[in-house]
Amino acid sequence: MFRATGNLVRLIRAGRVLARHDALFPLELRGEMPGVVLLLLAAAKLRLPWERTSDDDANAEPAARLAAAMVDLGPSYIKLGQFLATRPDIVGEELASDMSRLQDRLPPFPTAEARAIVAEELGRPVESLFSSFSDAIAAASIAQVHRAQTLASETDPEPRDVAVKVLRPGVEARFTRDLDSFFWISRLMERFHQPSRRLRPVEIVQTLADSVKIEMDFRLEAAAISEMAENVAGDEGFRVPKVDWELTARHVLTLEWVDGIAASDRASLVAAGHDMKRLGRQVIQSFLTHALRDGFFHADMHQGNLFVDADGTLVAVDFGITGRLDQTQRRMMAEILYGFVQRDYRRVAEVHFAAGYVPHTKSIDAFAQALRSVGEPIFGRPARDVSMGRLLAQLFQVTEQFEMKTRPELILLQKTMVVIEGVARHFDPDHNIWDSAEPVLKSWMMEQFAPETRLEEAAAGAVQLGRLAGNLPEFLARAERTARLLSESVDEDGLKLHPSSTEALARAQSQRSYLMPALWIIIGALAAVVLFRLI
Repeated sequence: MFRATGNLVRLIRAGRVLARHDALFPLELRGEMPGVVLLLLAAAKLRLPWERTSDDDANAEPAARLAAAMVDLGPSYIKLGQFLATRPDIVGEELASDMSRLQDRLPPFPTAEARAIVAEELGRPVESLFSSFSDAIAAASIAQVHRAQTLASETDPEPRDVAVKVLRPGVEARFTRDLDSFFWISRLMERFHQPSRRLRPVEIVQTLADSVKIEMDFRLEAAAISEMAENVAGDEGFRVPKVDWELTARHVLTLEWVDGIAASDRASLVAAGHDMKRLGRQVIQSFLTHALRDGFFHADMHQGNLFVDADGTLVAVDFGITGRLDQTQRRMMAEILYGFVQRDYRRVAEVHFAAGYVPHTKSIDAFAQALRSVGEPIFGRPARDVSMGRLLAQLFQVTEQFEMKTRPELILLQKTMVVIEGVARHFDPDHNIWDSAEPVLKSWMMEQFAPETRLEEAAAGAVQLGRLAGNLPEFLARAERTARLLSESVDEDGLKLHPSSTEALARAQSQRSYLMPALWIIIGALAAVVLFRLI
């Protein structure tokens, strides 16, 4: 009871902050709402005599008012806003676009506090670790970054410039409280508001919570950078900074300092003589390669998280948000994207149905027709006039019409593609995402359907069948023991089988020696079918 009351009070307070900035429109525009949300809206709209909307808010655009409210509400709501920017299926394309411009910037906390955190986390005073340690050069909702220089040592005789990321004090406790409120309201919505269930609000909050948990443990971010470094070691045109593991802990992350031009500074890139068309192509193809080849991609690769070094290599930073796709999801996404590129809408529809994303009670022909209405308007138009955001907005509408359940991992991929396309267009305003994507998609699909790849998959399938076969004797032995125990259960308070049931069990036991060869034959046949189909 006290927990629910605390959550309600926190949400009402949040609603009142939104009302003070005249930023309640996201809730007001979402149609029918569950009673508890309507209650929160009513409480938020109550104006005390001394409360009024500021002149700045009164004259501001809706997106600016919402951003100001999110900043006032603190780190949890900034992250929530950024997360909802990835979910136009929930908040609508226009609002998602507004939220995507929400800047994760907060005033820095004192350098003395940062130095104390570094000393506590690394177990030594800052002076014994770094010869210099600057004030914060960037500050966000979760952490801030300082430039430092390492001390020379026997193992590392040359001092190195590094970036030291330090977790904001008290942010973990704040997130814990606010996430509890988000879970509470999402559970109520799933329980009492049937239209919300398709969007899986509890799963959405859980995804946010998982993402924040990773972001606040810098060892996990360091591991993500290390994994990406291994994946791209042989690639040209893209790299990540090196992690200094000795100077990294849960709340402190130390990376090599990146000497390069910020991707957001187009004028400086042009002045330095960089090939802007090549950069636009490189960012698209690098991202698709990571997603399809590795199943692991940087999911927050906006201009602020990219630098271009002297030789034109893209350097990505801030791996707090990453995405993963398993082999099936990668193949499905490649076929969908390639189907759109080839305008093969029937194939795109078949992939959706085969993956179980669209219920089989729906018409595949009608779904293909709906996909055509999404894809055809983008072809034959100048590249600068093609809006991936509009394409995705229509795609989300199609999925809702056909009762396709929300797929968070695919929406994260699609959102990241929109961001990446924006970066590519920033480099080259005439960039065409499809022209850059097609060779990567085609190459990957040819590799996946090559005979040697199918043989590898067949071998993996055979291993799984072998494991199944190996477990059969144990399974049958357990069944035999269960049958014996049940047949012996003659206690008046226990379970007593009908005589015909015990007779059937006895017959099954006596036939076990005949069943085993048959089962092995079935397994062999299945293995042969798998091998034949994959080859």
